[in-house]
Amino acid sequence: MSASIVDPALNSRDLIRTLRTGVRQFPGEVMPESVAWQSFLELRKRGEPKATSLFIGALKSLHSRRSFAGADIFSEDTLPEEHRLVDDNYLADLWKAYKKCIRTHRTGPAKVLLQDIADQLDPPA
Repeated sequence: MSASIVDPALNSRDLIRTLRTGVRQFPGEVMPESVAWQSFLELRKRGEPKATSLFIGALKSLHSRRSFAGADIFSEDTLPEEHRLVDDNYLADLWKAYKKCIRTHRTGPAKVLLQDIADQLDPPA
């Protein structure tokens, strides 16, 4: 099981702030997507109604920044097992694949996976 990088003692407001401000807490230590993922999971566990939309928004923002050539965003996956933090196996597989695409700078396939993640978390009507 992956180690938690998000302090569960943080209040929900601080976790929401983390997602809104571009998850810059751990520059050069972990992928910012991992911070977003673990913040999202903690907020979802607490029943925060905005958790999904904030998470997807944070990922879209990060993805947009990564799509620019020369973006200086940490890409080494120091938490390769964090997909196991969720019970939904399909969502876990999507997350693992998404991070692999980001790690290998394949933003095109990552964008498709990001949409699949969004659909899995909040299915279209």
